[in-house]
Amino acid sequence: MRSFLALGLLLSAAGVQAQAFSPAEIARWQQQAKQVTITRDTWGVPHVQGKTDADAVFGLLYAQCEDDFARVETNYLDAIGRLAEVEGESAIYHDLRARLFMDSTQAISIYKKSPAWMKQLLNAFADGTNYYLYTHPTVKPKLLRRFQPWMPLMFSEGSIGGNISVVPLERLKNFYGNRKSTSWVRPDFEKAEREPVGSNGFAVAPAKSASGHALLLINPHTSFYFRPEVQVSSEAGLNAYGAVTWGQFFVYQGFNQHCGWMHTSSFADSMDEYLETIELKDGKPYYRYGKKLRPVQVATVSIPYLQDGKIVRRQFTTYRTHHGPVVGQQADNKWVTVRMMDTPLQALEQSYLRTKATDYASFQKVMKLNGNASNNTVFADSKGTIAYWHGNFMPRRDPQFDWSQPVDGSNPKTDWKGLHKVEDIVQVMNPASGWIQNCNSTPFTVSGPSSPDKSKYPAYMAPDAENYRGINAVRVLSQKSVFTLDTLIAAAKDPYLPGFEELLPALAKDFQFMTDSPNPPEGDVVEAMKVLQAWDKRYSKTSVGQTLATYWGERLLRLARPRVPAGQVLDYISLVKFTIAHTTPQEKVTALQEIVEELTRDFGTWRMPWGEVNRFQRLTGNITETYDDQKPSLPVAFTSSAWGSLAAFGSRTYPGTKKRYGSVGNSFIAVVEFGPRIKARSVLAGGNNNQPTSPHFTDQAALYAEENFKEVWFYPEDVKQHAERTYSPGQ
Repeated sequence: MRSFLALGLLLSAAGVQAQAFSPAEIARWQQQAKQVTITRDTWGVPHVQGKTDADAVFGLLYAQCEDDFARVETNYLDAIGRLAEVEGESAIYHDLRARLFMDSTQAISIYKKSPAWMKQLLNAFADGTNYYLYTHPTVKPKLLRRFQPWMPLMFSEGSIGGNISVVPLERLKNFYGNRKSTSWVRPDFEKAEREPVGSNGFAVAPAKSASGHALLLINPHTSFYFRPEVQVSSEAGLNAYGAVTWGQFFVYQGFNQHCGWMHTSSFADSMDEYLETIELKDGKPYYRYGKKLRPVQVATVSIPYLQDGKIVRRQFTTYRTHHGPVVGQQADNKWVTVRMMDTPLQALEQSYLRTKATDYASFQKVMKLNGNASNNTVFADSKGTIAYWHGNFMPRRDPQFDWSQPVDGSNPKTDWKGLHKVEDIVQVMNPASGWIQNCNSTPFTVSGPSSPDKSKYPAYMAPDAENYRGINAVRVLSQKSVFTLDTLIAAAKDPYLPGFEELLPALAKDFQFMTDSPNPPEGDVVEAMKVLQAWDKRYSKTSVGQTLATYWGERLLRLARPRVPAGQVLDYISLVKFTIAHTTPQEKVTALQEIVEELTRDFGTWRMPWGEVNRFQRLTGNITETYDDQKPSLPVAFTSSAWGSLAAFGSRTYPGTKKRYGSVGNSFIAVVEFGPRIKARSVLAGGNNNQPTSPHFTDQAALYAEENFKEVWFYPEDVKQHAERTYSPGQ
């Protein structure tokens, strides 16, 4: 059983509270800083070089803090469950969820037992961050005035939100907040309408490459500014370039001189829900397991939160079984527990060691740590190998159960039977098709006709549905026989939107039906329908058809979502088909009439080119950005990934705006060629620095909006030639 101490004692043991930096540690940091060089290129990208890997990590964290300390701190407030001390009562259950799954005392214990090489990196993480705070006394942290070396063990994968984010906070409130509701499935239509996050990864084999070298597309879809662009290297063999999540010391999606790795968010089933049968004996809870009753593990968690300028606490009595923490209650009074990966050291080791892989064999060896629970991996190397793994941490289960639903925790047969070996999970290596794609979609179309055979794998390994991006990716990679970096970029931004292939013909059919009715549509809506019928389903800044289709499609799906039967979960393609079938001809036509009126009201005409309403803007650098129609912005052609746009740009209106502004989608994008000498290009949303006064706040914005790329300076001589500034931490 994990130890859940009162928070004050826990933080005292962890040493998180503000402490003065001692002369001895300052002297040690200053000495280590001399072994680190940071070169900022003309785009502000930090190229960090250290004598040892620990030196490089020290410099990397220092450089990240220079660019955006606020996001570094916020990511750790999130990971260690202390957001409520900054955000107040609204974050209490967020912090409780973190405490249920990721215990600080456990992280401290693991840190103490870590191998020497990992402990050196963890120390360097804390030292580099603390040295930044020491050398920048005007920077005022929200809460964390000293970073501790155990913290990365609670933030080990780099994923968007991590696994625990799938546990609904509403369910925790119902259970631990003593609400009457016991529902654990809560329709959340607002969440359903948010832009899908995920990623695209493409790999092209030498046989389909003009140069005869493997190619890789790295295209994460996250909230903008979620990851900066970095290079980190050492004399000990580290040399990784790519995107690093703020506050982490490994390149999450990127490449070295030998190979590259692209992670896409996976729906491979790596966690399970158990329904526990609870009985009370002498007022204490027990849960049934087989023919016996086991005591439920009970602990007290104290969550501090900000209220009226003061820190107050709320106490929770928490429960767990051998399956995991209790996170809710079913309608039949069964308690719901969740089991997921709980090996933070292996996860962190895998995250770091893969950046030093030299080929497929060494990368596969690192994957045997089974420390990646939320991602698929698209891979390419300089030996010409391309590969794909669907997930990594994969529990072995009894196939007689439906693992897409909660299972009976009282039945010992539902316990995990260890983990599948890496060789057992869904994967491809050097497919005959010559290419690999994954867009958070099914692995069974990952290489066209060379894709894995679904019948050979348990259903829980790959329940992922197809999506419109996956359909589009197969199309663009199938239709070209030879690729270059330029044509791979072109494939990654192919403008076709397959999400409208069925929706618009359905509208046309129902529009004709209404035209033949006693009250036919007339006026502007008839002209708008003609524009839609003439539209080629390709995004463009000048397209009026795209504007009409997007506004209309969003409105119609919003109308249909509440009609989905309770408890039924639809993937996006299924939702589109459901929408077509469960909206009437009158509703489809009325939705078009309403968006014609909306556009006319907001802009004076419904004939609005997409680029006029779909904009990129960066004003403040705050984690929650603000937008203003009266201030400069850039037109953007690409659009929501929901419609199959490979280049993703999730936009919407904000308070006080009529135009739509993007905040999620394409963030860091790169293409790489793995020859004797690396060739790569990249672009970042906005820029690498989050201070509006920095020249690198929006210096990549124009490139980004036009879907153009900059050269990557990977080799020391190129970095030197394009250096803007070279310094050591503290200078």
